[in-house]
Amino acid sequence: MNFTEISCAEFVSLLGGAAPVPGGGGASALVGAVGTALGNMVGALTVGKKKYADVEGDMIRLREAAEKLQGEFLALVRRDAEVFEPLSRAYGMPKETEDQRREKDRVMEAALKEACSAPLEIMAKCGEAIRLQEEFAAKGSRLAVSDAGVGVIFCKAALSGASLNVYINTAAMKDRAAAGEYNRKADALLAEYGPLAERIFGDVKNCLKKD
Repeated sequence: MNFTEISCAEFVSLLGGAAPVPGGGGASALVGAVGTALGNMVGALTVGKKKYADVEGDMIRLREAAEKLQGEFLALVRRDAEVFEPLSRAYGMPKETEDQRREKDRVMEAALKEACSAPLEIMAKCGEAIRLQEEFAAKGSRLAVSDAGVGVIFCKAALSGASLNVYINTAAMKDRAAAGEYNRKADALLAEYGPLAERIFGDVKNCLKKD
């Protein structure tokens, strides 16, 4: 099933069910797409306005980058489901004999490593999206700056959510060296982009809030 071509109601219903996909990774990718689109809306409401003529070129550039990211996030909704399904099947493999246990361990280890690939990519895209939101918030129309704030906190939620999908897979790995490498990559992305997103959100909040 292509989870990006069904209705929002269907997606939410599937997400709340017992099926293994979509799950937290796909949901994080979708939230990243929504957050990126909110920033893109700020750009759309800025382009063509005389007041913001000096940043018109920046807004066009940012919108092109946001459009690309939106598509990549949606592709990652599908990708996350594709890499998780083999892992879901591996969990159900028999383990009654020594040969079966060895085979299950082999398949599981490969599936766990593959299952880390999509959430790590989601995290990297969230970092790109947060950087875009920083510019949308700083340069975009003040009438839409709240949307950049919502967008950046959505992207931070997607970043954090995807990280948990890395950590749950690495926790089950027998190859602890590989697990540590995946964890370090996730840790680095969280450390770089989590505080940045919070700062951007705080700047937007302070811009809007009047005591």
